Amino acid sequence: MTSVDALVAEIQDAPEGPQVAAFFDYDGTLISGYSATAFYRHRILSLQLGPWEFVRTMLATARGISSEEEFADFLELSLGAWKGRTVEEMEELSADLFLHGIAGQLHPEAWALVQAHHARGHTVVLASSATRFQVAPMAEEIGAAHVLCTEVETEDGRLTGRATGHAMWAGGKEAAMRRLADAEELDLDACFAYSNGHEDAGFLAAAGHPVCVEPDGKLARLATERDWPVLRCADRGGTPGPVDVARTVAFYGGLAGAAYAGAGIGLLRRSRQTLVDITGGVGADVSLAVAGIEVDVIGTEHLWSARPCIFAFNHQSKIDTILMAKLLRGGFTGVAKKEAANVPGFGQFFRIAGVAFIDRSDGKKAQEAMAPAVDKLRAGTSLVIAPEGTRSPTPRLGPFKKGAFHLAMQAEVPMVPIVIRNAGEVMWRGAQTVRPGRVEVAVLPPLDTSAWTAETVADHVAEVRAQFVHTLAHWPASSKELSA
Repeated sequence: MTSVDALVAEIQDAPEGPQVAAFFDYDGTLISGYSATAFYRHRILSLQLGPWEFVRTMLATARGISSEEEFADFLELSLGAWKGRTVEEMEELSADLFLHGIAGQLHPEAWALVQAHHARGHTVVLASSATRFQVAPMAEEIGAAHVLCTEVETEDGRLTGRATGHAMWAGGKEAAMRRLADAEELDLDACFAYSNGHEDAGFLAAAGHPVCVEPDGKLARLATERDWPVLRCADRGGTPGPVDVARTVAFYGGLAGAAYAGAGIGLLRRSRQTLVDITGGVGADVSLAVAGIEVDVIGTEHLWSARPCIFAFNHQSKIDTILMAKLLRGGFTGVAKKEAANVPGFGQFFRIAGVAFIDRSDGKKAQEAMAPAVDKLRAGTSLVIAPEGTRSPTPRLGPFKKGAFHLAMQAEVPMVPIVIRNAGEVMWRGAQTVRPGRVEVAVLPPLDTSAWTAETVADHVAEVRAQFVHTLAHWPASSKELSA
């Protein structure tokens, strides 16, 4: 048994450069479970999977695959349902299923390994027997330079229901790995390979640094025989249990209780801001505590030194707004997409708090909605905004929009970057329940925006985003290490 920290240390000791590759299997390795399940679920819900086909598929899945012949049969069964669909339809479906389901199965431990390899300049490769439609979104998320997967045959832009090229199961994956190593002049003895299945024994053995991630029984026994490291990942999937549900009810109950208290005190004081401050500050403390979520903060002095200001944070989880309330305590409002106004509980609170709801499909309306936010900034109320515009499906930082930067210039206030990591582990983007855990926050020093102009705003967006990227990649141990 090994740990993520031990594996990261081994990666850091490896030679730098693209001649060292990290080959990651997908299903069961990068993610918990199997990506195909999301596609089967979609077909069942959309009535595209008949009863007999469903039974055959489930039997094949339960039985497992132990030979290339069985893999070919299973592939034919799976691809047959896609026959006639266009490539564009499949790419759209693939992106949707990834965003709303598969991304939540990502092992954070595997993500940490991927980032460690990138930091050493290694070539990251996603190698899987799954089809390109299943693996392409994740390949983009992890920054894979190469994708070795099952290719699907097309004619006139439509799928034929057949695979093409080399089979990517068992020996086929190892052969593809060796072909890529020859073509790219990779040093296999220095390379790393990660997998969970016994069929990948040859694939793992071909690399100088094999790692078994959540291995099945046969691979676990082989790992013991060959002294291969075994990485166990925290459980992230499955149907929420009674404890998860109870914890989540308590989480929202804490917010509700604070809201009632805040409403009473706010009415007595005839102050809407009192209601907001009590609901946000006290409610956040109580809800996070009962959910078992600890928050470690570096750079707390920057939460107060530049108000009024724009607090810009990276967005992964529904609890991010609760984290902001806990950190800032009061004296702030926010900007959110218009859909947030309809979220039960949160939507009503956002309205009371004077949040500016933005219609991202209409630039003119979005600009009009920002005007009250500028007025509040000038009047002394800080603004909280996520420059990404929406929650990211994985820990990867999304592109930043310019809205927050234009607001800072218009209101002539500083910007304070707040970098969050691990929030997606306690409540993933699409999750309905919370998990206990630790969220880390780094509050960076305020940025002077007085010299920013419309002509240079793109440069400032890139500079600030680079600060987030650097902080996430090199997490500070103390306030002294925060980038200025």
